[in-house]
Amino acid sequence: MLTTHQVQWLFLGLVAVLVLGRLFGAGARLLRQPAVVGEILAGILIGPSLFGGALADFLFPADTRPLLAAFANVGLALFMFVIGYELPFDELRGKARVALRISLCSVAVPFVLGVLLALYLVRDHHVHSQTGFVLFLGAAMSVTAFPVLARILTDRGLDRTRLGGIALAGAGIGDVLAWLLLGLVVTVNGGTGQARLLLVPLGLAAMVTLVRPLLRRAFTAVDGNGGTTGPLVAVMAGLMLSCWAAEWVGIHFIFGAFLFGTVTPRTERADVRSELTGHIESISSVLLLPVYFVLSGVRVDLSGIGFAGFGELVLILLVALAGKFLGAFAGARLSGIPRLQSTALAALMNTRGLTEIVLLTAGLELGVIDASFYSLMILMALVTTAMTGPMLRFLERRAGGDARQLGEFEYERQGFRGFVAG
Repeated sequence: MLTTHQVQWLFLGLVAVLVLGRLFGAGARLLRQPAVVGEILAGILIGPSLFGGALADFLFPADTRPLLAAFANVGLALFMFVIGYELPFDELRGKARVALRISLCSVAVPFVLGVLLALYLVRDHHVHSQTGFVLFLGAAMSVTAFPVLARILTDRGLDRTRLGGIALAGAGIGDVLAWLLLGLVVTVNGGTGQARLLLVPLGLAAMVTLVRPLLRRAFTAVDGNGGTTGPLVAVMAGLMLSCWAAEWVGIHFIFGAFLFGTVTPRTERADVRSELTGHIESISSVLLLPVYFVLSGVRVDLSGIGFAGFGELVLILLVALAGKFLGAFAGARLSGIPRLQSTALAALMNTRGLTEIVLLTAGLELGVIDASFYSLMILMALVTTAMTGPMLRFLERRAGGDARQLGEFEYERQGFRGFVAG
């Protein structure tokens, strides 16, 4: 049972997260950055990097942090569901081959470079499994944050353009590949209940053959009577069960939430879809996710980074930027996309944001990476995300100052000659 002290500081901690998240998120938006950048920075500034973590210890006492983490995990489950539910399957119509080529290139190149970097860095970090660390860094370098990318496209007026559709489809495919890679890392790293992992294929089959039809019936009932309470309860119950099942078989609950989102049927009624995701996002984005991101920032400790750590950070940034940029640019040029728009796609695919933070936090909790490496990777995620907006504004000026001119294009020659042609 919770003590009075824990209850008091739990509520005070939530107030602190609301205020800090709101202030720093608003500051990030003024700088044309996603709110998550400000929320992470808020956690870093009150964490051990400054003042030895005294401010964080005051706002979030040790005996209340597990309670705040529980809130954060619920918010993360809701967030991962929405990611899966909003994967742009419709965008693949007419763009599947191009999006798949860009996505594969933008995952394969940074993955290989990340693996090579990990082989060089692994001896300097205390990790549970060297193989797990190597595969994890490859996966972490391959991530594109689909939700942040979608918001950037909307803010820039590119979401309804050909460029925006290809970017959304490519990022959606890349997200699926990234979570598959992380699942491989969890398996190699030796998660709990290894024998239970054999049940994963059965669970996936059950989701497709049993859960999806049941949810479709619930949505059909909505179409008949107009209410959304029943389907919302069904989705929430199914989501929690899916998260429990993922943890039970020995993988992280984020996989259960993400997969449940992908199998949840998309009702034909846009108002029902928006109301469903609106209810979930209003619960998670206002309070629960800021708790997650502020606490993620609190875990970052830059006080002892030193010269060696700074050198590692430079290498991580170089590999992250070069891998994603070269991979996405090559995939776009090989698909016949003009050079300017290929550069824009490469910039967009470098957006890591929320998805990267989730992946890194999961890696830290699973013991795949240590605290010092986590801190460096968080900085990489912030830098690569913050660069996307300025790069797009520069490219828009090159296209004549109009986002529409950047977003619409005609395909050029495909193949190697098209790749090297100006």
